[in-house]
Formats: sequence, C-alpha cells, structure tokens
Amino acid sequence: MFSKRIGIDLGTANSLVYLAGQGIVLNEPTVVAVTVEERRVVAVGNEAKEMLGRTPGNLTALRPLREGVIADYEVTEAMLRYFIDRVIGANRIFKPEVMVCIPAGCTQVERRAVMDATLSAGARNVYLIEEPLAAAIGAKIPIALPSGNMIVDSGGGSTEAAIISLGGVVAHKSARVAGTKLDEAIASYVRKKHNLIIGELAAENIKITIGSAVKLQKEEKMEVRGRDMFSGLPRMIELTSTEVTQALESALQLMIGAIKGALEHTPPELASDIIDKGIVLTGGTSLLRNFDKLATREIGVVCHVAEDPLFCVARGTGVALENLELYKRSVSKY
Repeated sequence: MFSKRIGIDLGTANSLVYLAGQGIVLNEPTVVAVTVEERRVVAVGNEAKEMLGRTPGNLTALRPLREGVIADYEVTEAMLRYFIDRVIGANRIFKPEVMVCIPAGCTQVERRAVMDATLSAGARNVYLIEEPLAAAIGAKIPIALPSGNMIVDSGGGSTEAAIISLGGVVAHKSARVAGTKLDEAIASYVRKKHNLIIGELAAENIKITIGSAVKLQKEEKMEVRGRDMFSGLPRMIELTSTEVTQALESALQLMIGAIKGALEHTPPELASDIIDKGIVLTGGTSLLRNFDKLATREIGVVCHVAEDPLFCVARGTGVALENLELYKRSVSKY
C-alpha cells in the first residue's frame, strides 16, 4: 500500500522510468562512467554519455547493456539503484515494486540476470514483461482481443517483431541489430571509404541529421570531423545522405529480415488481420527517416510509426503495472 510502483524500460541506448500515478519521470542514456581500478560509479546517464570517448586512463564510460541484454552485471545493478534513488529518494522506508522490460527472445539466464540485478538494486517485488507486449500496450493496441496485431520494436540493441493476440505473443523473431549497429555501420563506412576514424556519438549524429532508409530525392550534405587513419591528424570531410543510405543498407535488411521471420510463423487467420491493420513500428530506430517506407516496400504490408515511438515501451510498462489484474497473464512475477 505504501510502497511505490516503478516501471523501467531498460534499453541499450536509453533507459526510461515510469512512476505509477505520475507517468514517465526519467529519460536518460544507458551509459555509466566507472573508475578502472575500483569499478566505482562516477556518473550515470546524460553526464556519463558526454564522457564517451573522452575519458582519461583512470576512468571508463561504458554501456552496461549490449543487444538488449545485460553485459555488465555489477554496473547494471549500480545504474538501476541510481534510477530508483533518483525517482523515489534514497532514504525510503518501503521498497518499491518494479516492473522491467525484457526482449521476447531472451534466455532464462538473461531473465534471471535482470531479476537479480533489480532485486539487488532495492526492489521488493520484480515483474518482467516482454518488450513487444509493453510496446503494444503503450501504442494503445487492444492486445486482449482475439485478433492479430503486429508490433515491431526497434531500439538501440535489438529489433523485436511480434504478433500479439489474446494478450500474448503468438509468434516472434528478434534480430540483435538496431540503432547501435546502424551507428557502427556508418563509422565503418566512413573509415573504409574516406580513411577517417569517427566516434560513436559522431556516427549517431550523422544518422539523425542526414540518415535515411531509402535514397532521398534531394541529396543532403554534412561536414564530418575525425582522425585521419594514415597521418593520425584531425581532418574534415563532406558526407552525403546517399552515402549514409548505402552504409545502412545491410543492417536495415537484417532488421527487415526479423519482421519477415515473425510473419513466416504466423497462423493464416492472424496474417489476414495484419494485412487489414498494418504493422506498428515503435522504438527509437523507427524514427530513422523513411524506415516505414522501406519496411512497407520490402514486406508488402503497410507499416506506420506509432505516436511517441520512443516512449511506447515505458508507457506500456507503466499501464501494465497500474493494471496488474488485467495483464497478469502477460507478466511474470518474482
């Protein structure tokens, strides 16, 4: 009765926290800065992201989640504790109930890691909900009806495609390719084509500014700064949107492959529902320019981006947490 309830969308790129009764109260990058020797946490979130690629020898800024699952257990636990303290205060009498999102394709070991880290960070009870379900709830899709809905959640680390009916996942396919892999593809292209080494933040900035899933009719250009591979000196080049589209092509095809894979395992009745309703795209990577057009062209089913795609999973987690009785079949409790 007195303990607060928190929903956490633990993403590879960004983590969002939903406080029951208040909505989304925190949205920070999933980056932690720690000391190299003692592994002591120095900064979390926005402050730590600014340190990426800029730390001295005794500090390191890292992403504790890789491809949607925990890669560094201790750092993830410290980050979760920081988020919980930020939202409900460090001096709490009652431990909160926490619901965390997990990828639909994650293993029992990966589920256990999320549960243990959340309990160690100060939670009383932990509920786990699969990301596609949370995204569907957040996108206001009526998941309880006996009718097929398809949702594709592409965040920072993984792309989850799922067909949902009667409050559960009927078929799903995930590809561990999403925003981070797109950034890596841009950095790799710039290195091979222009002999210029650029950082992770610079690659992300290129993707957001001139990136497009299909070739733009009017080409855009951008100045990119980095380090020359041969001379080691700083250098600047001009990159075009056509080059960026070319760099992203193979990674985007893997993401489209996950959507096709989920559709291949869909019962025919649900497949006909999906043709009528279309496919809903959520997650930060769905904001890549013309990604919906590329998906529609490749799959042959209309794809549209949900309203506020970045917040769908966090909002859905919060709604499920506030209405546990309604969604208890879709949620596992520990």
